[in-house]
Amino acid sequence: MKYDFDKLVDRRGTNSMKWNVQENELPMWVADMDFETALEIREALQARVAHGVFGYTDIPDEWADAYRNWWNDRHQLQMEKEALIFCTGVVPAMSSIVRKITTPAEKVLIQTPVYNIFFNSIINNGRQVLQSPLAYDGTEYSIDFEQLERDLSDPQTSLMILCNPHNPVGKLWDRETLARIGELCKKYHVTVLSDEIHCDLTAPGKGYIPFAAASETCREISITCIAPTKAFNIAGLQTSAVYVWDENLRHKVWRGLNTDEVAEPNAFAIDAAVAAFEKGGPWLDALRDYLQSNKDIARAYIEEKLPEIHVVLSDATYLLWLDCRKITNDTGELAAFIREKTGLFLSAGSQYGADGNLFLRLNTACPKERLQDGLKRLETGVRMYLEK
Repeated sequence: MKYDFDKLVDRRGTNSMKWNVQENELPMWVADMDFETALEIREALQARVAHGVFGYTDIPDEWADAYRNWWNDRHQLQMEKEALIFCTGVVPAMSSIVRKITTPAEKVLIQTPVYNIFFNSIINNGRQVLQSPLAYDGTEYSIDFEQLERDLSDPQTSLMILCNPHNPVGKLWDRETLARIGELCKKYHVTVLSDEIHCDLTAPGKGYIPFAAASETCREISITCIAPTKAFNIAGLQTSAVYVWDENLRHKVWRGLNTDEVAEPNAFAIDAAVAAFEKGGPWLDALRDYLQSNKDIARAYIEEKLPEIHVVLSDATYLLWLDCRKITNDTGELAAFIREKTGLFLSAGSQYGADGNLFLRLNTACPKERLQDGLKRLETGVRMYLEK
């Protein structure tokens, strides 16, 4: 089947957070795609709407089976049905887990630069953020294990939030790296909360390793948040799952999610997830090819037209992490300037911690015509910034 990812969908006037911008502006910031979701998902939702009654919804075995089959087939992880818990989203799950697994003023470790909402889930719940910066060699990121062990050994550190794959740097962590993290966390009695929402958005031919599949230790000490929402562009439907193998840890998570009232689905959450995992595979494979093409186009354009910017190597997500240190040490100012002068709306890197103030984040998940528009605006904005 041919999928039309080149179709320009007008999202203005739909209460889209991404597209709630001025008429001349082009948003390429928040991790939200400009593609229609898979037809199979839309058909499932249309069938649900046609029924006409939208009462309280139970969670059928079909929901857990859809997750289990997908993870077994795609990611070689066998998940027990009873180990899966529904949640309205990965972020609500994370915030609930932080509240349940840690106590006020304890430290929660994150590897920066990282998804900015991690900070919110920690700070808003009265815990301390412990930034354990990733190592950057000017080309790509890795883990500084000496630093990580020092941070994990702090008696106040009780939880580590892992980003796997890593947003915003697009890093796929290999099995050895994940297993080493698991051993260190076990050594220092730290629970791992792994955010794996981007796991299905890897480059063609590249797969991710679920943290819980890296080793027995990793499986025993971890909580994993997963969802179809990022890969299938259905974040607004509020549907996700939490996988916890250890029974005692699972019970704590289950109690937390239910106490916070984020463990019950809306009328569309189950149907959308089941349709995505049971019927959406071909669409997703085509999408991954298209996204890789977009990333290649963006990289080539930037290398040719903007050699001052280094595009960090990325094997996952549709986000590009742009090293702008040769231009500025304040990408907040740069992003604001580009938006004012060209209308291009990018994410300033400072919100992701560590050395993020030297980076911009660019979302390439849009039709190629829109991508080309964004790249031209980026070039224009940077040139104007350098000439001012």
